[in-house]
Amino acid sequence: MPKNALYAQSGGVTAVINASAWGVIEAVRGHPAHFGSCLAARNGLLGVLGEELLDLEEEDPLTLAALRHTPGGAFGSCRYDLGTLEEHRAQYERLVEVFHAHDIGYFFYNGGGGSMDTAHKVAQIGREMGYPITSVGVPKTIDNDLGCTDTSPGFGSAAKFIATVVREASLDVESAHTSSTQVFIMEVMGRHAGWLAAAAALAQEYDGRPPMLILFPEVPFDQAAFLHQLQMAIDTHGYCVVVASEGLKTPDGSLFAVAETSDVYAHIQLGGVAPRLAELIRQEAGYKLHWSVVDYVQRAARHLASRVDVEQAYAVGRAAVEGVVAGEHSFMPVIRRDSSRPYRWSVDHAPLDRVASIERGLPTRFISPDGYGITAACRAYLRPLIEGEDFPPFEGGLPCYPRLRGVLRPQRCPPMSFSDL
Repeated sequence: MPKNALYAQSGGVTAVINASAWGVIEAVRGHPAHFGSCLAARNGLLGVLGEELLDLEEEDPLTLAALRHTPGGAFGSCRYDLGTLEEHRAQYERLVEVFHAHDIGYFFYNGGGGSMDTAHKVAQIGREMGYPITSVGVPKTIDNDLGCTDTSPGFGSAAKFIATVVREASLDVESAHTSSTQVFIMEVMGRHAGWLAAAAALAQEYDGRPPMLILFPEVPFDQAAFLHQLQMAIDTHGYCVVVASEGLKTPDGSLFAVAETSDVYAHIQLGGVAPRLAELIRQEAGYKLHWSVVDYVQRAARHLASRVDVEQAYAVGRAAVEGVVAGEHSFMPVIRRDSSRPYRWSVDHAPLDRVASIERGLPTRFISPDGYGITAACRAYLRPLIEGEDFPPFEGGLPCYPRLRGVLRPQRCPPMSFSDL
């Protein structure tokens, strides 16, 4: 009998991760001779370990199809890393126990670089522990920092949102800068990679307006140089927009600002760049200013998703399944840019051991010589990724996002304590 397929989501979600989920589910159901049922784990890998598996046969088919235009993580996500097999064997034994109990032979893990590392570790179970499991990574991340792919699903929509709100906010600042706000600061995500910050430059029109300074994590922050550039922009235009990555670093490599708490990864939780920059500008230059942190909004704004991004997210979900049917294993579908003008793309595959836990930063050739903008090459790379609109249906003036019933399969394994893992 065909083995069952298990899908799970991981890490920070995107506006289009559920489009990938629907791509996986639809493709699995399209190959009944190869797959049994399609299940989904509640809250990612934690749901697998805790044996909280959603029975998708209990869901309304129209609700599942609506995943294509629904933001967030419909099945719940998590931040949880598998340890090494040598030091954390109990984690792997539990996975095998759950896989075996529910006759799971295929695992599709939808996430970023750390999730690809997890998918790669799960793929090794067959060789190391004798349980036959085909593990595939399904890419997503708004940070656009996955290796081996031209772009990461989720980035295009976040980039489109950032460029849009920067353009709109800049018009607000421009309209009243003679007697009110002269500087607007917006903090965007990006722990080590400046792709999202770079996307803000797409807000600039042919004449270079709005005047903008972008602060990338790849460029050490020079306080004196920044204040000088800011003064020149205001002297010339009367106002300036500053877009700063949350991962901005000082010349000694330390973070410019951090939040007071840390997440369950034990990584430093970033945040606070915008208010710290605001205080610096007030003290040193005295300009009137406002600041904003878009935070979760930039990855949740499905109402303004990029059509290209939605199509690519759906495509990599389907490609993950089609690759398995073709006999491949331990891989991640990747986007290949076949042409920039006109923009054409296709889906290829990369081995998980090549993409696991690799972060791709913004290339130097994409950053302008002064360190505060992007080059023509970067603009040409970014522009096609935000093209087109893919609006969700609206009802009562608001986007309509159906919710899953979330019926769990009966548990077949002994209860587990995470402290034992």
